[in-house]
Amino acid sequence: MTFRGTWTAAALAAITLAASSPHATLPRLGVARLQYDGGGDWYANPSSLPNLLKAINERTTLRAEPSEGRVTLTDERLNDYAFLHATGHGVVKFSDTEIVKLREWLLRGGFLHVDDNYGLDETFRQEVARLFPDRPLVDVPLSHPIYHVVYDFPKGVPKIHEHDNKPARGYGIFIGDRLALYYTHEADLGNGWEDPGTYNDPSELHEAALRMGVNLFVYAVTSRPVP
Repeated sequence: MTFRGTWTAAALAAITLAASSPHATLPRLGVARLQYDGGGDWYANPSSLPNLLKAINERTTLRAEPSEGRVTLTDERLNDYAFLHATGHGVVKFSDTEIVKLREWLLRGGFLHVDDNYGLDETFRQEVARLFPDRPLVDVPLSHPIYHVVYDFPKGVPKIHEHDNKPARGYGIFIGDRLALYYTHEADLGNGWEDPGTYNDPSELHEAALRMGVNLFVYAVTSRPVP
């Protein structure tokens, strides 16, 4: 699979060049799962991230760590990662300190993907409003590279699992031109990343979810400011 667009190739070249520098401070090429308070099952979809990481390594020239990391927002290891994934069905709650840490991490170039696994929406929106009061969640336009960087999704984020007969939506928070936080609602990408047969969704939706996940990771690491 080849990357789409000259900007992606240029970004990958810049990452490679920076990584070769003796002063490089690039984060690990991996995915960390966010452990949060509030009672929500942050550990949901246990096979999802290993399968996504496998797809990234098989389908792109990037070589991601095969095992997921697990961090809290006050963990010093947070800065080791460029891509943070959060999911769950229940309540998510951030302390004031965690809000500050997450804001700082995003401003430094981190990318957070939050996937509502049905039930996270209300409390996540409350917390994200504290994160950037001047930057509300907005619809990510269908022309954005996150929908085209490796695989084309002209209609936006795919809907993988049905709950309320509502369309899948992709919301975001931008820092300048960079999409720093991407929130998938009514999509259940994490369900699609899980082992085939975990749910009764057809195989083509499992494939669509993996393709969208590959796009997320490639965008996250290629849009990050290079030191």
